[in-house]
Amino acid sequence: MEETQFLEENQPIVFTQLQKSFEHGRLAHAYLFEGEAGTGKHEASIWLAKHLFCTNLQAQKPCNQCNNCQRIQRNEHPDVQVIEPDGQTIKVDQIRNLQSEFSTSGFETKQKVFIIKDSDKMNSSAANSLLKFLEEPVGMFLAILETDSVGRILPTIQSRCQILHFQPLSKELLQKKLVENGIGEQSAKLLSSLTNSFDKAVEISQNEWFNEARESVQQWFNYLKEKDPQAFIYVQKKLIKVFKEKGQQAESFAMLLFFYQSLLVEKTSGGVLKDISEVNRVLELILQAEQKLSTNVSFQSTAEQLALRIIYR
Repeated sequence: MEETQFLEENQPIVFTQLQKSFEHGRLAHAYLFEGEAGTGKHEASIWLAKHLFCTNLQAQKPCNQCNNCQRIQRNEHPDVQVIEPDGQTIKVDQIRNLQSEFSTSGFETKQKVFIIKDSDKMNSSAANSLLKFLEEPVGMFLAILETDSVGRILPTIQSRCQILHFQPLSKELLQKKLVENGIGEQSAKLLSSLTNSFDKAVEISQNEWFNEARESVQQWFNYLKEKDPQAFIYVQKKLIKVFKEKGQQAESFAMLLFFYQSLLVEKTSGGVLKDISEVNRVLELILQAEQKLSTNVSFQSTAEQLALRIIYR
């Protein structure tokens, strides 16, 4: 999906604001795009760079076909620089090299654009060097900083940027995007219940642990739904072996919640009030279990107690 369509569908507020700024010639000289991974920050950065250099704008939007748009897409345009962490951090030499390159006019126009991915990962020297560059700009340039942790950006840098917030993707849009990227519909629905970040959802789906975890919780759900005492035994027999880490343990309850929410939709469409009441009761119990786990009660104890409360009403 090309950037214009992605932004129009997923970040309409940001898209409209940037589009109007471009049309009225009121672009800021520095932007800070903040939001979770996968919400379209980098797509917006590339889209904005194309906007500035496109030679064949269509309805005041990048054509994606001209030589400039194509080179920016391939990260080959000499006047558009993308900086990202070298290892764990963005180092001061990367910012100094950027300043050196941007001290003169662009190779092909007077305009230059630099995009800093994961800008919260600048070390202190790099951040201070960038701050000085923003305070004393040389030549015509547009700076775009991307971050999913705005609190780690120096306040003095923030104050020199126009900050745009990228909303988390809705479950429906996230599911659609995951399916478009080759993930099965059922898995996409489950993943969208675990996270609203596209990148995180893809990361989870590519983890071999995910499939085993999903199947394990599905079996536990089947036992619980039938009020089978095996649900209690299954915690020690299987679940504690699969869900070893704290984050994974929290996801086990999130997965179980997803299966019961899906069951609720099914029961609601059938109109069986007694069944709906029971599913709602179980959903409340799962939410309580999630809360208990967050207070450092052991996973095994929490899961076993949940099973007993569901089975023996």
